[in-house]
Amino acid sequence: MKKKIIVAGGGHGGIGCAALLAKKGFDVTVYDKNKREDMGYDWTDIFDKKAFAAIGMDVPDKELWCLKNDMTFYGPNMTVALKQDTPEDQLEIQMERKVIYDCIIKYAEDCGVKFEFGNAVEGPVMLGNRVVGVLTEKGEVLGDLVIDSCGMNSPVRAKLPSYLGIQADAQPFERFYVWRGFYEKLECDSVPDKFKLMLFHKGKLGISWVAEEEDYTDVLIGRFVEPDMEEIEKTLALLREENPHLGEKLVRGGAFAQIPVRQPLAVLVADGYAAIGDCAFMTVPIIGSGIANSMKAAKILADVIINDKTQSYSAASLWKYQKEYWAQIGNSMAPMAAVKLLLTRLEPQELDYIFERGILNADDMTISADTTSLFDMVKDMVEPEPLKAKITGLAGNPKVLRKILRMVKDIAAATVITTVMPKTYEVNKVRKWAEKYNACFKR
Repeated sequence: MKKKIIVAGGGHGGIGCAALLAKKGFDVTVYDKNKREDMGYDWTDIFDKKAFAAIGMDVPDKELWCLKNDMTFYGPNMTVALKQDTPEDQLEIQMERKVIYDCIIKYAEDCGVKFEFGNAVEGPVMLGNRVVGVLTEKGEVLGDLVIDSCGMNSPVRAKLPSYLGIQADAQPFERFYVWRGFYEKLECDSVPDKFKLMLFHKGKLGISWVAEEEDYTDVLIGRFVEPDMEEIEKTLALLREENPHLGEKLVRGGAFAQIPVRQPLAVLVADGYAAIGDCAFMTVPIIGSGIANSMKAAKILADVIINDKTQSYSAASLWKYQKEYWAQIGNSMAPMAAVKLLLTRLEPQELDYIFERGILNADDMTISADTTSLFDMVKDMVEPEPLKAKITGLAGNPKVLRKILRMVKDIAAATVITTVMPKTYEVNKVRKWAEKYNACFKR
């Protein structure tokens, strides 16, 4: 008898895992609140194209994507520019999110996955300690395993019993509020920075970017505190003063979204349940990109499910998924969350000081969603010689030095705690480990 897998929500990782399982004969259905044509925001995404190979899918036709431009980073006072120089083998691709969804949904359907669009998942169905299905707006659906791909605000994860030890919601400074729109591109003299990203733009805790594309100018405004449209309009006016190619006519987009920017979820599994994608906080903490990590996680989870000889899909058997995710990806993401915390602790003038004194350089900012490059970045930050050079440069600013040293301590703690994750799933051991893990990321 085929085992029935429920994928709650149409996240990239959930659909990718569904495809791999359906290929192996599992009965898999994805439930999503959106209509098929409404899947994905009306904007582009940047990610590692190797993500497609992780779910056994060919890279889409070249006409559907392009290589991302390197970013140029500016501090609050806009006096120092740090331009990325990304190695060719780490260049990410830029692709319309709706096109990404079109491609992976078609691939999943070809693999045998069924979709129920327009049927929102509202919470889990429990039988004792086990998740046995989901409650949708059209009624209960029962299955042998629920893969939670409902995103950062998953109603399934949020309504799980607390004794399972799975964090219900993101905390302050763990979610990033973004507004993004594509504007008419005006004629002007050459634009030196094709992709300009401004940290703490005009003293605000967050980022703004202005990216020149062939047919439009791409604008993103992000904050750790949710902005309203009045603040967005004020910021757009300031950006137009500095970027003459940014027109006033909105071509498309113009929507708010939330992005998780934190360490991976401490506990990903329970009896009959596994979290993936934004639901499991699998984005890269300091850049918010999560597609590649989610689709790589899909392969890990599918392999664990396929090889579960007990077919129980218990927390004990699914723990292999958590362990392998950390071994391949999570061990790099957790220290990156410590770097993100540093940014939330800095004042604008302190960030300018770091830029102006060369504490951060172009090499430090040349990061991508490629796990290897991220690991190398964190390692370079805490290696004795590079660290000594940075600390020497901070000698004149004890307050900033203390914050940098705290970040180094946080990175060390996060690195150590991930290496002592329990080898097997025992509830009390896992709960105690999760408490110590989460304690590494207090702002």
